[in-house]
Amino acid sequence: MARIVLVEDEADIAMLVRTKFRNAGHDVTVARDGQAGLAAVLEARPDVVLLDVMMPVIDGYTVCEHIRQHFGPTAPPVVVLLSARSQVADRQRGVDAGCDDYITKPFRPAELLDRVSQLLTGVERL
Repeated sequence: MARIVLVEDEADIAMLVRTKFRNAGHDVTVARDGQAGLAAVLEARPDVVLLDVMMPVIDGYTVCEHIRQHFGPTAPPVVVLLSARSQVADRQRGVDAGCDDYITKPFRPAELLDRVSQLLTGVERL
């Protein structure tokens, strides 16, 4: 079981992803904007952060950068960016921000779960 913080402002997506991961045995905390998400990450010290890119208050790229700066190389969480932005430049910006994976919307929750499981076991990293 992993501790997961899901930062997603779209309620339907948040509910779908939260349900999929909870059904798989994970503990999921949901935040609705970047500022609340960053606070949840710093408090919960999760294993995984699922992070929407286009959010109110603070965007996902910036939140990812703050997470990397805060945790440094010691016990950093896996960060997966979720975005409707699919251009190469958007993906590169995610990599530059420090994400471990970048998944474009729409996505299948089962695929997201599989990719997170792979990241947790060290099978796949960007």
